[in-house]
Amino acid sequence: MRLFSVLCCLLGFLQNFTVAAEKPNLLFIFLDDFGWKDTSFMGSDFYETPNLDRLAGEGMIFTNAYSAAANCAPARACLLSGQYTSRHEIYNVGTGPRGKTEHRRLKHIPGVDTLDPSIKTWAQCLQEAGYHTATMGKWHLSKDPLPYGFDVNVAGTHSGGPPRGYYPPHPKVPGLDHVSDDEYLTDTLSKSAVDFVKENKARPWVLYLTHFAVHTPLDPKRELVGKYESKQPGDLHDHVAMATMIESVDTGVGQVISALEETGTRENTIIVFFSDNGGYGPATDMAPLKGYKGTYYEGGIRVPFFINWPGVVEPGQENETPIIGVDLFPTFCELLGAELPQGQALDGKSLVPLFRGEEADFSGRSLFWHFPAYLQSYGPSTSDEQRDPLFRSRPCSIIRKGDWKLHEYFEKGEFELYNLKQDIGETKNLIEAEPEMAKLLKDELSAWRETAKAPVPTERNSKFDEALEKKAISKIQKR
Repeated sequence: MRLFSVLCCLLGFLQNFTVAAEKPNLLFIFLDDFGWKDTSFMGSDFYETPNLDRLAGEGMIFTNAYSAAANCAPARACLLSGQYTSRHEIYNVGTGPRGKTEHRRLKHIPGVDTLDPSIKTWAQCLQEAGYHTATMGKWHLSKDPLPYGFDVNVAGTHSGGPPRGYYPPHPKVPGLDHVSDDEYLTDTLSKSAVDFVKENKARPWVLYLTHFAVHTPLDPKRELVGKYESKQPGDLHDHVAMATMIESVDTGVGQVISALEETGTRENTIIVFFSDNGGYGPATDMAPLKGYKGTYYEGGIRVPFFINWPGVVEPGQENETPIIGVDLFPTFCELLGAELPQGQALDGKSLVPLFRGEEADFSGRSLFWHFPAYLQSYGPSTSDEQRDPLFRSRPCSIIRKGDWKLHEYFEKGEFELYNLKQDIGETKNLIEAEPEMAKLLKDELSAWRETAKAPVPTERNSKFDEALEKKAISKIQKR
């Protein structure tokens, strides 16, 4: 009887091992407020990311990768649902008005602050396909991520920022009640990821490693401050606290890769790297892109992205195809053999043919953004890279088609048109010079809003004061 039990256990182990070998794992590294140039492989001259650089160099880098929104909550809702903002209706962080009342011409559309649980996520699809799923870090879409397709939750709550900062205490946060007083939050999440990899080596898994870094507060890792204080500043980047936060993320990535190698699962693990929106304007720079988090200029929505897929994606590739956050839902399902949800609209397109180097026509599709709300300025020091000195963005819709990008701002019916191939920094508005292209994009954007049922704010704000608005703008511009 004992021999029979041993044989049964051994058979079960071999079956689990075979399943894990046949089904690839997915490590999805998703950073917060991480700018387009915040890694060395994308061009930073101060931040250090050797582990990410190596993974990127061994895979395919996408230079025209976009978040589906310019700030945290809507970007994450688009990512998990595979839908543009008008479908899930999370438009902003919270539902209240942003900025001073007297500076807003329109009443914003508040939307909701929780992802509708009836919307199926890619995590649920992967869970149903036999994957053990975990989220570690920022969630931001509800009180608890577990009902949305995750078996394990470490640190995920409705909060958008790190729990009380990057150092403890975190006594009421799932999975963080044991953290010692001097342990850095990014390091804690990386350790949890390492443990997860080691504990699940015999079964297929998906890890959504969604670091709070580098979201404010800009709380530096203390052991690294001296290193960056003594380092020569770069022409593009020089922020010490940001540099320590980025290095902490990168070191953790290296630790997770070591765990994959130790468990013999590295070659069977697909790694995807992405960010939820552009970088934090007062601390980093996306030049030559204009803008930063919260703006719908390139610096607010264009982000770093790579895929590392051993044995499939040829190393050392760059891809210029414009892709967007909603593409990851169908991509993940195709990568891991999961079925797409029946009867649920998905706005993205699987990127797997691009990864494999197969024929895939993405040239004719357009990308869209819809933001019927307001997001106030960081302050005067960054006002030249946003919509105007008072707001990073006012209510708008955006379309990118090929090399062309059109902004439509609803308050005054204003448009901006740019050719990104010739003017990546969005410095020359071609709305008057290119009337045919302007009309084509205006018509397509309007038709998309109608199809997507994207609400446009039209009700005037009775407390708006044009004189006060002009005075406030003038005061900033004179500084």
